[in-house]
Amino acid sequence: MTNIPDSSNPFPENVDQVFTHCRVATMAKGNYGIMENAALAVSGKTIAWVGPMDALPETFETIQVTDCRNHWILPGFVDCHTHLVWAGSRAREFEMRLAGVSYAEIAKAGGGIVSTVKATRAAAEDTLFDLASRRMSHLLTQGITTVEIKSGYGLDLESELKMLAVAGRLNKACPQHVTATFLGAHAIPLEFSGRADAYIKEVIEVMLPRVKAQGIATAVDAFCETIAFFREQIRQVFEKAKDLGFAVKLHAEQLSDSGGTALAAEMGALSCDHLEYLSVDGAEKMAEHGTVAVLLPGAFYYLKETKVPPVAVFRQLDIPMAVATDLNPGSSPVLSMTPVLNMACLLFGLTCEEALAGATLHGAAALGLADCKGSLEPGKDADFVIWDVDTPADLCYLTGITPLKQVVIQGKTAYPQG
Repeated sequence: MTNIPDSSNPFPENVDQVFTHCRVATMAKGNYGIMENAALAVSGKTIAWVGPMDALPETFETIQVTDCRNHWILPGFVDCHTHLVWAGSRAREFEMRLAGVSYAEIAKAGGGIVSTVKATRAAAEDTLFDLASRRMSHLLTQGITTVEIKSGYGLDLESELKMLAVAGRLNKACPQHVTATFLGAHAIPLEFSGRADAYIKEVIEVMLPRVKAQGIATAVDAFCETIAFFREQIRQVFEKAKDLGFAVKLHAEQLSDSGGTALAAEMGALSCDHLEYLSVDGAEKMAEHGTVAVLLPGAFYYLKETKVPPVAVFRQLDIPMAVATDLNPGSSPVLSMTPVLNMACLLFGLTCEEALAGATLHGAAALGLADCKGSLEPGKDADFVIWDVDTPADLCYLTGITPLKQVVIQGKTAYPQG
């Protein structure tokens, strides 16, 4: 497109940095919002202006200028669903599944989530922090600037608080913004085997108040499925969570149509995630209440699922579709957003524009952060990535390469470090 100086969008005062000679995909309103021969200005930690090169002042005196050499600038990826803090490895289980051993057989032998819970409970907080820090460092090199981290591999008070404490430390130690979610209702721990109601009571009466007092988690998640918890149990958890001031979100409709999505939407959930078996009625509840659909193609791929989420229904009902890695040791050990974008397009039928909106603006909406993250608009956080690609679609198309030149988070270069 041709850029014409816009007198209604003058270059602002009090600018610290300007990134010139770039092509920009703002992702505003979930669209590419492409600007050729553009520039982006930063004031402190926020975006001050995005516009055509022709509208820049003729000279800059005290402003730092970065010549982007016609590279693309896009918002930093928002990974709105991860289980990034864990100990132990499930690689051996991966080999067993390839050899034909079922997940149920692996779980019966002490594998599956039980093995991760055991290893995570046994690990010291510093050990978990070191492991998670390495993962965060890699995510940074992949252009991920905001990361949601769930607990849920502790399943007892001490271990859940330990995982959340690690998330809090990561938020302070890493360049990325971290938002923490309490997922105590992730699975039934062995010591509560056959007593799911008793465990839910523990989550509600013991864990949730202590998590609130800790002051790190801002949201509460749960897993509504026949292998986890039922609707009424989820309702009890969410009622307590909302009373304490938490946002809520839900793992739902991954393996069957449990009806959890409708419940979560009616209770004001930020998002419902997975959604392969979602009914039209459930989707209509999401649309009615403004709940974001979070698609997790990595788990779909690793578990070799065949039932895809109802993307056409989401489009018809204008439900925002976020895309996330679901980084976890069992069903989605994926530490990069670009292959997930590729999977979202090839496995779920998203367009490249939809996938990129899902990993930016709609991912931010799934965390309640759309007012400050996810698109390149004045007033939002200056979180963006400079890419050496021919077109934004290359981030969905290319695999095995991350053509990243620079990551900026809140106005500071986070990668590469000088």
